[in-house]
Amino acid sequence: MSVISKRSSVSELSQQILEMAKAGVYRESVFEALRPTATKKQIGLAIAHAKQFGLHSVATLRDPELGTYYEVDLAKYQSLQHALHSTVVPNDTNDLVTKVVDATVVVRLMLATVRGLAIGSLLLGIACLIAGQQHIGFGLLTSAASASLIWAIQKTVAHKMI
Repeated sequence: MSVISKRSSVSELSQQILEMAKAGVYRESVFEALRPTATKKQIGLAIAHAKQFGLHSVATLRDPELGTYYEVDLAKYQSLQHALHSTVVPNDTNDLVTKVVDATVVVRLMLATVRGLAIGSLLLGIACLIAGQQHIGFGLLTSAASASLIWAIQKTVAHKMI
């Protein structure tokens, strides 16, 4: 079996780190134990992932040679253990720019969609009122007003982000 086929996923590594940290473990010991199955970068990502599930450092037990000392908040770990393999695993930070650009595009698309729905509902509502369909027209105008309110709120929130 090659080294590549023995590699563990970040969530599997996180599980192993959390198990080791139940009794307390130093950072360097984690790296030594997991080095045969993972790179240093993967182990670092797994530590960041494990922190979502109760892994925390104990500053008073930090060692100059062994590094940070980790323990697990057992209550938090047990309550979130079922979600360990289904959570988002932290990625390489090099993709951060791509993620921000993608998020901006999605937000703008969301705003354009709601604005389009508001304008479409308004125009259809006016057309229905002109055609003598008051109930449908007022319903569509109410929908247009609701969509416009949602759009205004989303635009205000998105403006702070973009």
